[in-house]
Amino acid sequence: MVTEALLQACIREEARAQHQLYKVLYPVMMGICTRYERDRSLAVANLNNAFLKVLRNLDTRPAHVPFVPWVRRITINTAIDAYRRSREWEHVASLDADGVDVHEGAANDFLRTMEAEAFAEMLLRLPPMSRQVFNLFAIDGYAHAEIAEMLGISEGTSKWHVNHARQLLRKALLEQASAKATTPHPSGQVLRTP
Repeated sequence: MVTEALLQACIREEARAQHQLYKVLYPVMMGICTRYERDRSLAVANLNNAFLKVLRNLDTRPAHVPFVPWVRRITINTAIDAYRRSREWEHVASLDADGVDVHEGAANDFLRTMEAEAFAEMLLRLPPMSRQVFNLFAIDGYAHAEIAEMLGISEGTSKWHVNHARQLLRKALLEQASAKATTPHPSGQVLRTP
């Protein structure tokens, strides 16, 4: 649990308190980092960079801002910054799909039909930029205008990536449902389940 005493000890740069804060924040921060980065070692690097930013800015956090949402915001921004620096950024960011119309609620409706673990696994299979945008929109609740500003893309491109991710996720879900609907019989025959 994060207490004011723990935060004050971290501001005083007490190593034991910093280690304790890291252990408390690790599940939240790692959950965010693995949604934005497929490679586990890069996700851990993003987490560590975000945690350093948290420690460096503890004394400047406004008192009225809740601590965990503040940490989440820093972690998301760190993951996005890391993605911007990646070599894939230039290739994917050139995509511009201003004319695409997307029903924004559809991505959230689809997300609610998935089990968390299955969805997380499917999300990791998305192209990196579509995964980033879908995370920001459907999971973290950012508007397309905010996403466009954060990633340096147009709102239309943001909408396209959400739609693209939703289509890929829907296809994966249908394939998974189809695979579960057929069960092999010991005789070698494939039986359809009702």
